[in-house]
Amino acid sequence: MKQFLLALLCIVLINKVMGQYTLRLVVNEVATKKLDDIYVAGTFNNWNLRDEKYKLKPMGTTRRGLVLKDIAGGKYEFKFSRGSADKVETTAKGEVLPNHEVTVTEDISKDFNIAGWKDDYPDKPKPYTATPQVKIIDTAFVIPQLNRTRRIWAYLPKGYETSKKSYPVIYMHDGQNLFNEQTAPFGEWQVDESVDSIIKKTGREAIIIGVDNGGDKRMNEYNPYDHAKFGKGEGNQYVDFLALTLKPFIDKKYRTLKDSAHTFIAGSSMGGLISLYAVVKYPNVFGGAGIFSPAFWTAPAIFDEVEKASWGRAFKRFYFYAGGQEGQDMVPDMDKMIAIIERKGQYETQRIMVPLGKHNEAAWRKPFADFYSFIIR
Repeated sequence: MKQFLLALLCIVLINKVMGQYTLRLVVNEVATKKLDDIYVAGTFNNWNLRDEKYKLKPMGTTRRGLVLKDIAGGKYEFKFSRGSADKVETTAKGEVLPNHEVTVTEDISKDFNIAGWKDDYPDKPKPYTATPQVKIIDTAFVIPQLNRTRRIWAYLPKGYETSKKSYPVIYMHDGQNLFNEQTAPFGEWQVDESVDSIIKKTGREAIIIGVDNGGDKRMNEYNPYDHAKFGKGEGNQYVDFLALTLKPFIDKKYRTLKDSAHTFIAGSSMGGLISLYAVVKYPNVFGGAGIFSPAFWTAPAIFDEVEKASWGRAFKRFYFYAGGQEGQDMVPDMDKMIAIIERKGQYETQRIMVPLGKHNEAAWRKPFADFYSFIIR
């Protein structure tokens, strides 16, 4: 018996030393739509708003909750929703709430009341904020590799129509969020305004191509590997689409500098992951990447993939950005990847880490401008 108790104590102590804790999130009261399913989305599941593994379960007659076991110590952000961006929690007046935050240093339980939902309140019309340089190429561009269609955006520098020059091109994911507040669920990046300003100051011009994400297919399309939680990875096919279908179309339609030294790719979170993968798979197509808050935790195989990659004598540029408050693995994973790239040679990297940085669209506006200035020479 003593040996059993000693072994049990050792297990408990080891778990504490390794930082494995239990986080209990309990919703005591919901003001409206009381019977609907409620989900937790946060830094621990890459902000997946409809993750069945993070759906609240009944706790007694009226309360519901979620118990997260064996999570690492650290700071986490999260929000409650009913499964989509238009159904997130709000105040009783319909005001947007900041993300909940919890710092886990021990087993902890947190109680919440949900005063309202976003769809309880009619949305005020969002303004159309894209500048005249932004055009929609197609609302249903065919992705033959995935048998789907997608909206494609193009930003052309102000002087494009009157010049005869050719331009570098940056391909970007999550096109909904890049140019137009009207289509951006959580705020736009203001890519067009940023590039306008940079061109005015420096004369460094480029074409930006935005590809909308696939909504509920985003996690699959931006991951080249199968994932136990998020399902089958479709990143291989998506990258094939960018390199073999979309780029040839853009090169034919616009005056572009077609070589890899003038072709780049960028995205945030899962978009950062798939951007790096695109350079690894097609080093002769993409000469560099903007990797913002990369979700490497969803695809640990990417580290070996980059280690084994060969881009020959082709010179690559990588811009990395991460916020210090985006989870305890964000910065270490980023630095691990940078170290792998630096061992390979033939590279130039820029690393930006903002200690108080968080995961949101507005946080990426300045880093995008820095990335653009770094990549477009």
